[in-house]
Amino acid sequence: MSELILINARIHTLDAIQPAARSVAIRDNQLLALGSADAMRSLLPNAAVIDLHDRCVIPGLIDAHLHAEWTALGMKNVDAEAPTLDELLRRVEERTKITPPGQWIRGHGWNQNIWGGAFPAKADLDRVAPEHPVYLTAKSGHAAWANSLALKLAGITANTPNPPNGEIVRETAAGAGGEPTGIFFEDAMALVGKIIPEPTASQLADALRDALPLFQRVGLTGVHDFDGARALQAWQILKENGELNFRVSKTIPIALQEHAIALGIRSGFGDDWLRLNSVKSFADGALGPQTALMIEPYEGTTAIRGMSTLDKEEMFENVRRASAAGLSSTIHAIGDKANHDVLDVFAMVRQQEGNARLRHRIEHVQLLHPDDFKRLAQLNVIASMQPIHATSDMLIADKFWGKRSAGAYAWRTQLNAAARLAFGSDSPVESFNPFLGIHAAVTRRRTDGSPQPDGWYPEQRLSVEQAVHGFTLGAAYASYEETRKGSLAPGKLADLIVLDRDIFSSDPMEIAGTQVLATMIDGKLVAGGW
Repeated sequence: MSELILINARIHTLDAIQPAARSVAIRDNQLLALGSADAMRSLLPNAAVIDLHDRCVIPGLIDAHLHAEWTALGMKNVDAEAPTLDELLRRVEERTKITPPGQWIRGHGWNQNIWGGAFPAKADLDRVAPEHPVYLTAKSGHAAWANSLALKLAGITANTPNPPNGEIVRETAAGAGGEPTGIFFEDAMALVGKIIPEPTASQLADALRDALPLFQRVGLTGVHDFDGARALQAWQILKENGELNFRVSKTIPIALQEHAIALGIRSGFGDDWLRLNSVKSFADGALGPQTALMIEPYEGTTAIRGMSTLDKEEMFENVRRASAAGLSSTIHAIGDKANHDVLDVFAMVRQQEGNARLRHRIEHVQLLHPDDFKRLAQLNVIASMQPIHATSDMLIADKFWGKRSAGAYAWRTQLNAAARLAFGSDSPVESFNPFLGIHAAVTRRRTDGSPQPDGWYPEQRLSVEQAVHGFTLGAAYASYEETRKGSLAPGKLADLIVLDRDIFSSDPMEIAGTQVLATMIDGKLVAGGW
């Protein structure tokens, strides 16, 4: 039995019964009590005692939307989040020098909007990588860019039809004959992506093992993982080997829903380290490539309304079947039309649902029509949102959505309506550093201070406590685990972090620079030191 007391700390518990304390007693993997140093010493007279010298302590942070496989493998690929097209092409060319001809070059993060708005083309990549197939995914994750060799290997020509729920972008000049430009939207991305050699579950486990210390160093003690079956296999491999010192709530891809139902899996199945949660599907695309589904056309257009990636009737049938089997659903929705349709589906399912325990979610909830502002709370649907998207996307949101952006990334509106919020990063779309998300939620400003003076739609700003709640109790509730983690209270798991500043009292603009001095998971120090 191990016993430990942390004293002389500024402990923000996120527990309504005891919001603050100066010391905490820990026995094995659980919090035993919180209070004064003398009281904790009396409770555990033989425990080791560590003086934190007035440092800030908060619950371990949980990322409620992270793509673990994509993030871990992406750390080994080209960083495509470049400020200019020329810089990205330079990075690809550098990678060709250390990659044997014929082997794939992959990367993620490009954003044509910061290059002026025009999409790049296969010819750009052909110039710097003529002997390597290249496949780069956009920052949004809803578009891809490939070179001519990649298209040749995939058998994609001017005669290749668009797949359902996807688009092969084609040249429109006279005489071009519908030749693919190298840009693919939504499900068309798989035309190239599916031929790229995939890592094995063991190889992915190796990549995740390397990524875990990076997650822990920024204060993450758990994630909700939105990748597929291979990721679940990899997490299990780590767990079997005794290497999973991190808490994972795993979503189930919609393509595997029937298998999960056949196996009798229910949301919440698992233990404190690895459990299964909701069935994940997509209702639309993303803002950047204008594939998010809109009620009215995008600004500056007369007909572009985005793309539906799932028929509404099929969506209802998916959610209904999952619900009947004890599985909650979580649906990606960006545009106001997509969110409206998803809410309609959840409303119909709630009318039929006899299982009140199910915690359905919408992922992103980036833009709502005013008529839908209160519906998440009314339907008890969790708003799983990523605050960093607001400050990252604000300029393009203003360009494409105009005044409709008043209803975008509207966390305060949802809290005022009594909706439950769960916060994440959508890594690798954005950084998995949760303090960047907390900073964005509190300030609605980028780290450079823009926009001045009060942030983008400042009426949507949250308090520090509300923002941290989204990364703690809000995320824990979304995975049916609020009685086990998310706050520092007696009987809960000993997951906590020590910070170099008290984010509850410091200048809000300084939150983004917060450093995590120590991360404890299950009563054990996993990153930093006391």
